[in-house]
Amino acid sequence: MNISIKDEYIKLSQAMKLASLVSEGSEAKYVIQNGEVKVNGSVCDQRGKKLYKGDSFEYNGKTVTIE
Repeated sequence: MNISIKDEYIKLSQAMKLASLVSEGSEAKYVIQNGEVKVNGSVCDQRGKKLYKGDSFEYNGKTVTIE
């Protein structure tokens, strides 16, 4: 799955909501802090992590690429 951004970057929690992988920011915060999300192949616990075009994240068996 790919999501397009207009700005320079998008925060991880916002990207998860945009990709419909979570319904609320609080849900994103919970799964990120629990180490359930990988960014570019590494576990990430920063919900404010900035994702740029070309970055990808994985959650719940789904991979999303920022474009």
